[in-house]
Amino acid sequence: MLEGTIRESIGKKGTKALRRDGYLIANIYGKGLENIHAAFKMNEYVRTVRNKETLAFPVSIDGKEINVVVQSYEAHPLTSLLLHVDLMVAQPGVVTHYHVPVVPQGEAFGLKNKGLVNVSKPRLRVKAAIENVPNSITVDVTPMDVGDSRLIRDLAIIDNVKFTDSDRVAVVSIIKAK
Repeated sequence: MLEGTIRESIGKKGTKALRRDGYLIANIYGKGLENIHAAFKMNEYVRTVRNKETLAFPVSIDGKEINVVVQSYEAHPLTSLLLHVDLMVAQPGVVTHYHVPVVPQGEAFGLKNKGLVNVSKPRLRVKAAIENVPNSITVDVTPMDVGDSRLIRDLAIIDNVKFTDSDRVAVVSIIKAK
């Protein structure tokens, strides 16, 4: 479990000192909850997020365990180091927006015709309660040839989950290699 601390100082000076010591600045929020200004060890945070198996993962802030979901993050433009992350509390029964990763499955027919699989929407925005949100959305690309694409309206309907992106947006397509 990822362990963090509450930040006493939320100003620029305190933030810079924490970053120098190898901490990642985070804000934890939720519907009807008070915001928590926290800091996590950078390496532990990255390791936890890369190895998580579900969309939500547990964190411990001063002995209190909370399930959270990554909503957004800010990275340095040159070094790509994480600077800041927003974590939303995954409250059971509360319907809200989540970003679910798209995973292409199979080997596309178009790859034999010098095509490439292009995932144009790596994450789809859905509205649901955390219990109903899938860990990932798989798209079968096996029958697809060069020039074919799968739109949001072509995806299988998931119970109690609503896609909030437009239904004519391409998710995965097979493009011609240059």
